[in-house]
Amino acid sequence: MLKDILIHIDQSRESAGRIKVAIGLARAHDAHLTGAYVIPRSHIPTYLEVQVPKEILEKAAAGRLEEAAAAKKNFEKACRADGVPCEWRQAEGPMVETLALNARYSDLAVVGQRNTASEDFEVDEMPDRFIMSSGRPTLVVPYAGSFPTVGRTVVVAWDASRLATRAVNDALPFLRKADKVHLLAINPEGGLEGHGAIPGADIGLHLARHGVKAEANSIRVDDLDTGDALLSRAADFGADLIVMGAYGHSRWRELVLGGVTRHLLDHMTVPVFMTH
Repeated sequence: MLKDILIHIDQSRESAGRIKVAIGLARAHDAHLTGAYVIPRSHIPTYLEVQVPKEILEKAAAGRLEEAAAAKKNFEKACRADGVPCEWRQAEGPMVETLALNARYSDLAVVGQRNTASEDFEVDEMPDRFIMSSGRPTLVVPYAGSFPTVGRTVVVAWDASRLATRAVNDALPFLRKADKVHLLAINPEGGLEGHGAIPGADIGLHLARHGVKAEANSIRVDDLDTGDALLSRAADFGADLIVMGAYGHSRWRELVLGGVTRHLLDHMTVPVFMTH
């Protein structure tokens, strides 16, 4: 069940759309909604701060607090209008680490797709590093478009892996409420760690025991990127949600994402539920 949902709120134009999605989910699942706002750190290098007048630094800090207060007011107003219980969490610190810490006390985190037009380093790290470090399921909302429904028609990217298995398990609250669930295996493989004799049949049976009616589909594509094939079939199905495992690993302090994960995060057309 989803009883605690966290929504990342910031000063971007896309933040209002994310709030609408999160409020819709909170209403559908009778969940509590937490607005998480990270006050941006100063972009002035430390060695230059000593040369900047104290009054200017204080004025900049006050401006950031005013922006946070305005965001809080708008968030709480939106929640009251829809009768959704909510709370506000506000902190100053590194974007990813601060959000990840707060997300660990929720069942789901709602964040935004990275807008490629952004030149902010911390924003540029979202949502990649957050997904890999929070330890919680994450719903990534595209920065373009509006999404009045999320989860009525779901496409599950199924490859019989550990991460796909965990994603399906974590997404059960969505799958149980969905009108249609399509299990999609792209270029399925056999073998000990493969899909079995009929791709998607075993996971489909497992989901049926949880009250989820899922249709198993498998396709082979040789002339199309796997990520593009997934998005194309999701569009064919009229999906408003994609569920998949987030592939990646840590190398020193750099997070390296797998090809399909990276492609979906860059080119998503509907919200994507990811878990790592």
